[in-house]
Amino acid sequence: MVVALQANYLEVELEAPPVDVPPRLLCTRRTRLNHRGAAVHVGDRVRVEAIDCDHARAVVAEVEPRSSFLVRPPVANASCILVAVAVEQPAFDADQVSRFLLTAEKTGLQVLLVLTKCDLLDADALSKLRKRLQGWGYEPILVSTRSGMGLEELRAHLATVPISVLCGPSGVGKSSLLNGLLPGLALRVGAVSGRLQRGRHTTRHVELHAFSPGSRVADTPGFNRPELPDDVSNLEVLFPELRVQLDQHPCRFRDCLHRDEPGCGVTRDWERYPMYRKAVEQLLEISRPFRAG
Repeated sequence: MVVALQANYLEVELEAPPVDVPPRLLCTRRTRLNHRGAAVHVGDRVRVEAIDCDHARAVVAEVEPRSSFLVRPPVANASCILVAVAVEQPAFDADQVSRFLLTAEKTGLQVLLVLTKCDLLDADALSKLRKRLQGWGYEPILVSTRSGMGLEELRAHLATVPISVLCGPSGVGKSSLLNGLLPGLALRVGAVSGRLQRGRHTTRHVELHAFSPGSRVADTPGFNRPELPDDVSNLEVLFPELRVQLDQHPCRFRDCLHRDEPGCGVTRDWERYPMYRKAVEQLLEISRPFRAG
């Protein structure tokens, strides 16, 4: 499995290598892969040949078919997205968090919401935020790397998933979280700007870290504001609270966009309905043909 990219090289971990073969190799790609346009990414399962045991080098000759592929961050064969957001420093931003969740939901993979830095809020404020997010359709895991809160619960989940991808805004403590989950990892941790309430980017590339036998977690570079999904016809399935409504009481109009259409069965008393409505309007505006004059 490709566990990291290093300039033009791939770091590959072998499954059950012979005693005389290093378990981790620095690899180049066969020229024919480049000619076929077969890109290789972190998470890909590959076949290696021409192994140089003395220098722990080899050549990637083939790439196996993928079960999934994420474009941003580029990770192959993931099955779970962990969206990490801070409750404070930087302050919880409902629009930003929703954008990350929508982006994660669009992958079609399992989505898990993790709230970091929970030691910075009192119990009452944490309870209110948790209840708010339950209204969005999520059961967040509350963690604190300082107190250890929630780390065992998150460890138990990660141990059941072959490849999890950890993503979220810069400065929410993703590297600190991985350091807490994987003692000895010692990832560099950045500070949050007091004026802008934004974190500094400490992760520059995607890398898989072994969590337990058969499970790995991908650390990814942070960014602060994903774009909204671009397909208005599938937008409803990206909101869990809307999915639940439609499962229980399907709208009788197959192509309904749930914007106050007469007879629409969707209620409007859920917190993120204004965001859903605004996103629909924006996408419809973008899709309208340009008319001059």
